[in-house]
Amino acid sequence: MTDTLAAHADSHLERGEPLIEMEDVGKSYGAVRALRGINLRVNAGEVTCVLGDNGAGKSTLIKIMSGLHPHNEGLVRVDGKPVTFGSPREALGHGIATVYQDLAVVPLMEVWRNFFLGSEVSAGKFPLAGLKIRQMREIADNELRKMGIVVKDINQPIGTLSGGQRQCVAIARAVYFGARVLILDEPTAALGVKQSGVVLKYIAAARDAGLGVVFITHNPHHAHLVGDHFVILKLGQAVLDKTSKQVTLDELTSQMAGGDELAELSHELGR
Repeated sequence: MTDTLAAHADSHLERGEPLIEMEDVGKSYGAVRALRGINLRVNAGEVTCVLGDNGAGKSTLIKIMSGLHPHNEGLVRVDGKPVTFGSPREALGHGIATVYQDLAVVPLMEVWRNFFLGSEVSAGKFPLAGLKIRQMREIADNELRKMGIVVKDINQPIGTLSGGQRQCVAIARAVYFGARVLILDEPTAALGVKQSGVVLKYIAAARDAGLGVVFITHNPHHAHLVGDHFVILKLGQAVLDKTSKQVTLDELTSQMAGGDELAELSHELGR
């Protein structure tokens, strides 16, 4: 599985090489400051875990990285060059792919159609171009099998797959189309333990292949299993920024649960 992912990764990238760098990045929507003072670095061959409760700023951070919304404070660099993305297409052009929680799949469409959704292989020129259906079926089936994802029928609706399988198809699709940075938005949020484990294996495989992975989650246990670097957001600001060697699972869990606020509340309730 890792060898297959490695075939799609840039061979010149070395583990630890910065792909995305944020310096004092902020984002305001009118009078509301959704993010401020964010310093973040996404390195090749590492999983950067961004944790936080609802309203912490995780979604805004994703939108800036993926090109949905431009930042209006600070500096964003990709491969060392300052950028402000005007659209997700521009981010994709830099090798930044985002797998959202809703996966951007069409449940009633076949697995292979979803694999090529928006990037179909065609013969001839528009408007008379025809789709190369057999070729797309073969490519999708081969790519999924190479990564260890075996579906009963490549023609079955993707909605018939389990949540973990759909996540893995979305990851395989992003890697096939040249992703160097993979942003995963709460990929294990609605999954059981077994399915979450499958997704976490593919996250680790993408990391080992040299991709930079941004794992957005509210689950410190899942983050700690695969993460190399952890950032916890609260009300749009980073309240923790440590590597895997600097933080324990207990500390991550405590900070996610409220940390000092919980201790103060416990003391007040105790009185």
